[in-house]
Amino acid sequence: MDLRDLEAFVAVAEELHFGRAAARLHVAQPPLSNRIRRLETELRLQLFERSTRTVALTDAGVRLLDPARRTLVQAAMTREIAASIVSGEEGRVRTGFAGASSQRLLPLLATAVRRTHPRIELVLQSQTYVYTALEELLSGALDLAFVRLPIAHPELSSRAVELEELVCALPADHPFADRERIRLGDLARDDFVSLPHDQGSMLQSTMASLCHSAGFRPRIVQVAPDSSTVLALVAAGAGVTITLSSVCPVQSVGLVYRPLEGIRPSHLVSALAWRTDNPSTALARVVEVSESALPTPDFDELGIDTSLIGIGQV
Repeated sequence: MDLRDLEAFVAVAEELHFGRAAARLHVAQPPLSNRIRRLETELRLQLFERSTRTVALTDAGVRLLDPARRTLVQAAMTREIAASIVSGEEGRVRTGFAGASSQRLLPLLATAVRRTHPRIELVLQSQTYVYTALEELLSGALDLAFVRLPIAHPELSSRAVELEELVCALPADHPFADRERIRLGDLARDDFVSLPHDQGSMLQSTMASLCHSAGFRPRIVQVAPDSSTVLALVAAGAGVTITLSSVCPVQSVGLVYRPLEGIRPSHLVSALAWRTDNPSTALARVVEVSESALPTPDFDELGIDTSLIGIGQV
């Protein structure tokens, strides 16, 4: 059924005059009459009683008028939604996040998106480790993800959103707890608590690399699935660990956090990443919003050597 035929029917039904209905639709009267006849033929119903002076709805026409109006309203809504999707004002952006840093940044982004593009839905998917989010970006299961730099995937674009300092977490009664800074080499004899080495955790691999640079291999006595559990074990006296400044608020009782002296790199970088070839206009709008909601840190002003923290491709 041609929607223009329904529009013609509704116009004539409301005006009860072919001339006025034609003027309302900005068409000539003969084509309008042809549309009405075609619709009546298709429906096998007479919709109007016509005379030389009057036009009236038949019983069938009366009964079909409201459904025809509703159909036109739904069609208009469909066109409006389609236009919103094309413009990026409506849609779904599947967003992956993992770790304490993204849990702090995610609400800032979500709030900004709701304020500026209320018809874009962020579908939030929690991940245990960042590498999982990268895999799902590559497979197309996610549109956007909070990750850490560097990213070794040319298919992905990214922008840095936060600089996180690497710090040492010690039990509150540790002999070095009263020091202002910790030299990593001084912890060579300590027990360490770590994230799993086989799960692709960048924090775990960074800790192992830094200890190696300091001249020792960390003695891992306990492994925990996430940073919250790692810090709980440190607070209980199981060992020490290297963690991130964004994680510090997660656990404060029984712990002290101290800056590490003389390590390179001294920071990790959180970023937003997405497939470069993702055609979603809603994704493009969210990335645009992120530029103001989560601005890229000024690394030059902070005196950070970006070559040490994987910023080259941002």
